[in-house]
Amino acid sequence: MLSITPQPQKETKPNTLYLLPPPPNHTRKTMNQETPESRLLGGKTRKAPRSLTGKTSKAVLLRPPHRTNGFIWCGAIVCFIFSIILILAGISTLIVFLVIKPKYPSFETTSASLNSIYIDSPEYFNGDLTILANFSNPNRKIDIRYEYLVIELYFHNRLIATQALQPFTLRKGEVRLEAVHMVSSLVYLPLNLALELQKQVQSNRVWYNIRGTFRIRAILGLGHFSYWLYGRCQMDLTSPPSGVLVARSCRTKR
Repeated sequence: MLSITPQPQKETKPNTLYLLPPPPNHTRKTMNQETPESRLLGGKTRKAPRSLTGKTSKAVLLRPPHRTNGFIWCGAIVCFIFSIILILAGISTLIVFLVIKPKYPSFETTSASLNSIYIDSPEYFNGDLTILANFSNPNRKIDIRYEYLVIELYFHNRLIATQALQPFTLRKGEVRLEAVHMVSSLVYLPLNLALELQKQVQSNRVWYNIRGTFRIRAILGLGHFSYWLYGRCQMDLTSPPSGVLVARSCRTKR
């Protein structure tokens, strides 16, 4: 009897597919990403222009030179001239002050007459006062112009009368006397001030204060300068109806 031995079969290996890994994500983004130039050109990239040698070159845009407007030059010249004039004016003013040494005009009361004081009710005051104001110009080379003059009468820092004067001019070294009539009519006074005024009238000593506010214009040749001046006078008068000026203390300041 024949025995058949089976032949060993060859082992077959399964066919395996070798898959390539997908490309990285950043390469996809780079491929699909649009540049600012492609957006402006509708998604199409524009190649840089080539020179005659075949190499790419960047186009450089240069603005044409801008010429300055003539009005700007004129404005600059005018400003320069104006600055020079201001500097020369400042230097000349300084020289005038150093050489001439201008002085302030003075204000004082030379005399006064207290005609009446009447208290209508415990808080209302009536009065009549006339003062002789002395305005003097101590400068020997400068004329003085009083452009604004207001004189006020006070009792214990309480305004009881005011008077405005007409403008006038004082020549070099000139003196001017001006009569100023101060009238008070139904002026309100607090009760304590009204009682104090009655006591002063009874003691034959009435204290009044004069305050003057002046706008001065100093004239020197063709030039001039202006400033404010303030005069203060404290007066001691006798009682009305024939009150006279007994003592005074005046000063003028800028």
